[in-house]
Amino acid sequence: MLENGDLIFVKDDSDIGQAVQESTGHYSHVGILLDGQIYHATVEGGILAQSPEEFFEHGKVYDLYRYAEIDCTEIKKRAESLLGAPYNASFYPDGDGFYCSQFIAELLPIFETIPMKFGDEEEEISPFWLDYYKELGLAVPLDHPGTNPSQLAQSSQLQFKERYLDDYNH
Repeated sequence: MLENGDLIFVKDDSDIGQAVQESTGHYSHVGILLDGQIYHATVEGGILAQSPEEFFEHGKVYDLYRYAEIDCTEIKKRAESLLGAPYNASFYPDGDGFYCSQFIAELLPIFETIPMKFGDEEEEISPFWLDYYKELGLAVPLDHPGTNPSQLAQSSQLQFKERYLDDYNH
């Protein structure tokens, strides 16, 4: 069951979802439920708040995690102050705006940054990321400090709660 303050980790099979998961682990996206709205950073809209009906999509996997000491009132104030900020498509630490795990780490300053990875078992940088950064006209920020959803989920500060079975799209 969804509760205020739940962190929602997403696994999906889109191209970028798979590229993120292959480079970093289980999850490709993360958001947080605050007062019935899910706050997250999206490629299309930057930082936004959506209803669960808008957020949850059939065919994706959602896992819920809790941070025991969360102050939902304070976190919601922070989240609201960032609404409308752009999406940080470069994933650079000083890039404009926020990517999803960067946004959550901004709201909940309990996570360390780690060297960013863009490859898999075979390659240091996968063809997906080479193309992605070529289109942006930027170097791949390999080993720059960053965060990713799987790394956040592994934090000792979070407890896995449950796999959320999507009851919105049946």
